[in-house]
Amino acid sequence: MPLYKTIPISPTTSVYVWKVTEPEDELSKGIELTPHCQKRIEGMKSELHRKAFWSIRHLMAEAGYVDNDMFYDDFGKPHLHDGNHISITHSRNFTGIILSKTDEVGIDIEMQREKILRIAHKFTPLEEYRTLANTEAIIRKLTIVWGAKESLYKIYAEQGLSFLRHIDVMDFAFDDKRTVAKIAYKGKKSHYGIEFLEFEGFTCVFAHKMMGN
Repeated sequence: MPLYKTIPISPTTSVYVWKVTEPEDELSKGIELTPHCQKRIEGMKSELHRKAFWSIRHLMAEAGYVDNDMFYDDFGKPHLHDGNHISITHSRNFTGIILSKTDEVGIDIEMQREKILRIAHKFTPLEEYRTLANTEAIIRKLTIVWGAKESLYKIYAEQGLSFLRHIDVMDFAFDDKRTVAKIAYKGKKSHYGIEFLEFEGFTCVFAHKMMGN
């Protein structure tokens, strides 16, 4: 059971990361799905996606939940019946969840790839990155910013929210491992804490809504 990392963010919030190495039949053992989720996994043509789906149920079990404890709203955002907050992510052979008893939360895992250089203008002003020493550093930083905005989008969950126009991630140094962000949309402003870590060529970013927003 390759639980890769457990990260306690606060007394009420934790992140769980899984590295998928098992065959699908092993991952699916002991997991009971709701009819809705059974239908979803039967419709998945990609084995990689199915294995990610199963591994996320194992991460939920690590936190004391089963598939029946979760439901999805019309936006596709997951919720827990007990009122706690959850967010889910997967990228290649890594999956992750963040759970919180107190805060709205979002999580994203991304593989660090040169492709992000081609799409960066769609989600962030590129002039902010001209001081970085090399291409690798730019890719790392852009991946963190993209992951932060993905995490925030999962929290906000509203159609029309633009990564470029409505979400602002404050600048940071790699060693900080954290920053803050703001969403300004439809006349409302809200603020969020962002934390990040890097492992095996991947970036994991998680966000939580700051109190009083």
